[in-house]
Amino acid sequence: MEQLMPVQRPLNAVSPQKKLGVRQRLERLWPTLVKFRLGVISGLFLLVLVLVSILASAISPHDPFDAQILMRLKPPAWEAGGSSEYWLGTDGLGRDVVSRLIFAARVSLAVSVLASLVSAVVGVLLGLAAGYMRGYVDALISTLVNIMLTFPFILLALAVIAALGSGIANVILVLGISGWPTYTRLVRADVMRIHEHEYIAAARVVGLRDSQIVFRHILPNLLNGVIVLTSTQVARVIISEAFLSFLGLGIKPPIPTWGNMLGESTTYMFDRWWLPTFPGIAILVTTLAINLFGDTLRDYFDPRGHDY
Repeated sequence: MEQLMPVQRPLNAVSPQKKLGVRQRLERLWPTLVKFRLGVISGLFLLVLVLVSILASAISPHDPFDAQILMRLKPPAWEAGGSSEYWLGTDGLGRDVVSRLIFAARVSLAVSVLASLVSAVVGVLLGLAAGYMRGYVDALISTLVNIMLTFPFILLALAVIAALGSGIANVILVLGISGWPTYTRLVRADVMRIHEHEYIAAARVVGLRDSQIVFRHILPNLLNGVIVLTSTQVARVIISEAFLSFLGLGIKPPIPTWGNMLGESTTYMFDRWWLPTFPGIAILVTTLAINLFGDTLRDYFDPRGHDY
């Protein structure tokens, strides 16, 4: 009898079981995308915005710092007197509004993300200490949180900026300091809840140090809530930075931010409508997208919100 030779599968062949697994995963992913479609759309918008801000130097039609006095206060291209060279018009110094919006996105997003990270790191560490150590440590941190929450943001900003100046780093510091109490309250409450679980007691029995218990067993269970809070904090910081810049306490021109673009437009608020309108729309749409994305993350991470 002829000996049957084993059939060899090509190296790049995919098994039917693996194909089925991929197909099943895609079939399960699609209903999730449909269910959270607003969050998906918001996430895609934010991704595009981040890419645009990163590539600002390459895609901006003009230098955002280049003042063309002869072209000052040009209306958008579709209005009478507008120019196709300046799609959204020019400002009081003849600078291109589109280019300044793009570069302002880079600055505003970078400041908001970095300030939110400062708030998250400080707030999470203090929340872990308060919730795990309890006693006088918890009392001290809770008192500090209450003081910070009752202290007016604008007074804190005035104090720090008056002492240190209004550079980008100082604005990040002000916004970061103002945001950490929210993280501390959230993390403290979650740590106190997790502290009573049996696996924490078991970790103590086997001789794990407190630092190992906190960072290996407690902190990972808090990350979902921290991520969701951070997404909403970024939106808050964008508005706060715009508020400071509008008042002249934030990042100073000629560095463009959406806030100082609004501040510079106050002189022309009523007769040059495009100057306040487009930075305002940028702030509105971006914060709306971040909040929708944050709500989607909250619903997704909540076991009661969807079927795993």
